[in-house]
Amino acid sequence: MSLANFLFANTPFTLPRHLYSFVEGQTPLSTNPAVFGSLAGYLALIFGIQAGMKSRPPQRLNTLFRAHNAILSSGSLLLLVLLLEEIVPIIWRDGFFASICAELSWTPRMEFYYMVNYYFKYLELLDTVFLAFKKKHLAFLHVFHHSATALLCYSQLLGRTSISWIVISLNLGVHVPMYYYYYATARGARLWWKKYLTMMQIIQFVIDVHVVYFGTYQHFAATYYSSILPHIGNCAGSGTALLFGCGLLTSYLGLFVNFYFQTYKRDSFKAKHKTNGVSNGSAANEHANGTS
Repeated sequence: MSLANFLFANTPFTLPRHLYSFVEGQTPLSTNPAVFGSLAGYLALIFGIQAGMKSRPPQRLNTLFRAHNAILSSGSLLLLVLLLEEIVPIIWRDGFFASICAELSWTPRMEFYYMVNYYFKYLELLDTVFLAFKKKHLAFLHVFHHSATALLCYSQLLGRTSISWIVISLNLGVHVPMYYYYYATARGARLWWKKYLTMMQIIQFVIDVHVVYFGTYQHFAATYYSSILPHIGNCAGSGTALLFGCGLLTSYLGLFVNFYFQTYKRDSFKAKHKTNGVSNGSAANEHANGTS
């Protein structure tokens, strides 16, 4: 018996249709006003917390923070296993291209897993809430990535893009060790591999961009230019959703590459010049001021 069959067979209740299948207007957070209103509320909340915390000491909230990260790490692992359990037989039976492009690859179970992943994105918004209460710096990358990813998942559910599983499975694969890292360090562990989490995210987006651009090309070539452009077949889903995915994932790749160089290469630069005894010299000062 598969893990999915075991879980569904032992669930003591039956969900209404709009909770296991995406029904616009009935499923929670399935309309533009609900989604944009929620994300606007997220931004208002974190900036409100920042304002309220200005005259107060940072809050530790370690127990809640550990629980949050443990849930997201273990939940990501479970969802990744379930998703792969559904998609691997499709790849084996129909081939890789069909798995990312055929309408039949958008199975009822895959849609349910996509919905669970979508709701995970709202749970992940609590990352920022914890940072705000701890009076940590809220980088643009962090706030933009968290809010925009919820929007990305929503757009792909609306657009029913069969290629979604690639982006989601890679994201879940990164989130398993990432949220474990935050869980462990909140307990006081000193782990050396934070840098490699960022490298994993960059590799994730490189793959995402290549696959999603491929699928978008196939969709538009087959739909609008089949007589003049070479293509393998049509990739199922909304062209608007595919284009939005291309644009957003490209921006993520650029932002994470920039973050990597600004964070880790700058630290290496500072360490090198400190070792050479010139950390207080003009070169180091220029670098620190962002002018080098």
